[in-house]
Amino acid sequence: MIRPVRSWPNQQSMSKPLPEEVTQWLQDWSGGDKSALDKLMPVVYDELRRLAHRFMSRERKDHTLQTTALVNEAYLKLIDQRNVSWQNRAHFLAVSAKLMRRILVDYARSRRYAKREGETRKVALEEAAIVSKERGADLIAVDDALISLEVVDPRKCQVVELRFFGGLTIEETAEVMQASHATIERDWTSARAWLYREISRGNQDEA
Repeated sequence: MIRPVRSWPNQQSMSKPLPEEVTQWLQDWSGGDKSALDKLMPVVYDELRRLAHRFMSRERKDHTLQTTALVNEAYLKLIDQRNVSWQNRAHFLAVSAKLMRRILVDYARSRRYAKREGETRKVALEEAAIVSKERGADLIAVDDALISLEVVDPRKCQVVELRFFGGLTIEETAEVMQASHATIERDWTSARAWLYREISRGNQDEA
């Protein structure tokens, strides 16, 4: 599992790393160098946050923000593709999904979607993990439920994180987690059912 992000260096005070450097950090992390992840995550976070802010500021009420587009754009901007392998791309997707979760949930909390009077917290864990402004409360509900799921079953929690917040397909999720397509599909189905029950119970408690 990727470690939680606690604090970030001031990116404005740091020079932007070259694509070759980011690729090297991915390769080092893939090779077992845990310190490479400490260098990688703030850079990816900064790029994803910038892209997310740009997309959100332009989004109309009838439009949605697809996390996959942000991850792909960040990947193309940050990585030296001549020297990156699929496994390193898989690592990048894993980092990005966790960071997108933090970015989008923090955004939803800052907009206080969960505090609107009379608003119910519905969850829609559809196959295409698409996030919109109107689903801000859903994001917070999913994040809260995922915290509980991680205690019970960390693997299923990561599957949801990759699918819902990273926008990955079943095939991409299986590649990232080095598991079979059938295993990920079962985990995804089971995790959605578990989260739905957890969030529904939370709604009843608030009623």
